[in-house]
Amino acid sequence: MAKLIYVTNVSLDGYIEDEHGSFDWTPPDDEYLSLITDLVRPMGTYLYGRRLYESMALWETEPALAAQSKLTADFADVWQTADKVVYSTTLDTTSTANTRLETSFDPASVRAMKTSATKDLTIGGAHLAAQAFRAGLVDECHLLIHPILTGGGKPGLPDGTRLGLELLDSRRLGSGVVHLHYRVRT
Repeated sequence: MAKLIYVTNVSLDGYIEDEHGSFDWTPPDDEYLSLITDLVRPMGTYLYGRRLYESMALWETEPALAAQSKLTADFADVWQTADKVVYSTTLDTTSTANTRLETSFDPASVRAMKTSATKDLTIGGAHLAAQAFRAGLVDECHLLIHPILTGGGKPGLPDGTRLGLELLDSRRLGSGVVHLHYRVRT
């Protein structure tokens, strides 16, 4: 069975965006972009909430982004190749290939995806990931902790959910970002 893996950027105080909806404190340098690319390269399917999907779709819809360097071209290729499922009640269509739209998150459907997938799946978007955590679907987390306190905003991890985690790996990047890789204990 494939694993469902949550990958997210968070501030040191645990937020994915500040009180104004900004995450401009997460600009990727080469080391960070290389790490993220290596993390998502083996994934076969990305599950996204609408806002994260719209941010990430630029890797396909804005060719100039991929043309910036070999690293950005590699990430764009990895992202475009993967299948994507977008959960949204407001979108009517998607702007990228290999993408299907779902109007609601259905834990049974995600369990079926995990059972039938030949590659792991990743989930992104704090609200969507919270639903997956509460349904007991998340197997691993990759937290990229940025050296900033936002003082509030949107939490990167769900409230009201208690899970034991086992640290599998950690890495400090030159920028001060710390990557923590956890397995959810069952």
